[in-house]
Amino acid sequence: MDSRRVVIMVLDSVGIGDLPDAHLYDSEGSNTLANTARAVGGLSLPHLGEMGLGNIHPILGVSAGVQATGAFGKMAERSPGKDTITGHWEMAGIVLEHPFVTFPQGFPADFLHAYEKEIGRAVLGNKVASGTEIIKELGAEHIATGKPIVYTSADSVFQVAAHEEIIPLEDLYRICQVAREMLVGPLNVARVIARPFVGTAPDNFQRTPNRHDFAVLPPDKILHQYLAEAGWEVMAVGKIKDIYHGLGITQHRPVKSNMDAVDQLLWFLDQGTPGLIMANLVDFDMVYGHRNNAAGYAHALEEVDARMQEILARLRQDDLLFISADHGCDPTTSSTDHSREYVPLLVWGESVRANVNLGIRSSFADLGATAAELLGVTLPVGESFLKEIVK
Repeated sequence: MDSRRVVIMVLDSVGIGDLPDAHLYDSEGSNTLANTARAVGGLSLPHLGEMGLGNIHPILGVSAGVQATGAFGKMAERSPGKDTITGHWEMAGIVLEHPFVTFPQGFPADFLHAYEKEIGRAVLGNKVASGTEIIKELGAEHIATGKPIVYTSADSVFQVAAHEEIIPLEDLYRICQVAREMLVGPLNVARVIARPFVGTAPDNFQRTPNRHDFAVLPPDKILHQYLAEAGWEVMAVGKIKDIYHGLGITQHRPVKSNMDAVDQLLWFLDQGTPGLIMANLVDFDMVYGHRNNAAGYAHALEEVDARMQEILARLRQDDLLFISADHGCDPTTSSTDHSREYVPLLVWGESVRANVNLGIRSSFADLGATAAELLGVTLPVGESFLKEIVK
């Protein structure tokens, strides 16, 4: 029996320097890893450092020029945009020609009127806002009126916030599904996101882990589908299932935090099932990046690094581990939005040659193509680097 496994850890928003076209996205000078390290006086990431993280770009506190235990490099995003769906899709073999639509002035009035009629409720908000700030601003009115809070960001999202005791989760998910079905054509946003929260007053409102993403369908077949059709198990941790619309996913473990995501990843590894395990660690982005919390971001990086030994110890001889990201979200800039950045690329496995510099890959799809080749599948997009790294 073929026992090969590919593990992809997506450190959500952990970018490593602005792309050449960053000025088109108000991201000039962004470098999520390096700027976060500088802001806190240095990062302690010994395990990621040994894998070659500091060889990709100077990061205060992370050793550079080490004899890396695996392969290292960084990837440029070929698709236009800087959002979650675009980055994840490209890893799975979908390179977009055009960015997803955004709504810097809020959503059109005629659409909102039709949406309100469809869900049987008026809505509040309809503007670009931080998720934590808008529930402080409108949460009390929402509780008093029962009107859900609609907002967006610089990314392609339609977000609906609601108190779990005012609009139960099942109802919130339903009205988000309605939005997903209505947002088509020129209004086709990448994601509709349910943002439940709890609390009794603006000073203690907080979002819960019960968010749910309703993603747009990919325009073509993705890595996960190719693998599932070839008979492999495709195991998703965290919001991976939502991001890829469940396509090709055969098993799923929901999570509540980064550490929970690591726990669920380890659970899959302990099962020993061959195939793809893909995990998204969302706290970097959702809890720290969008809130410009550099200290929290740094602590989250160090927490994940501290658990790398647990992950590496569970990898078998023919397993391959990829660590990367989907975009940036530099917590040290004035913006609370995603940033257009390179993403790090670390590859580790007993079959991987030490200290291989993969340079700058021209597309995130190179990761997917490499994973596909290891599992005997061809991904039509991307250039596999498997032959460069295997012993």
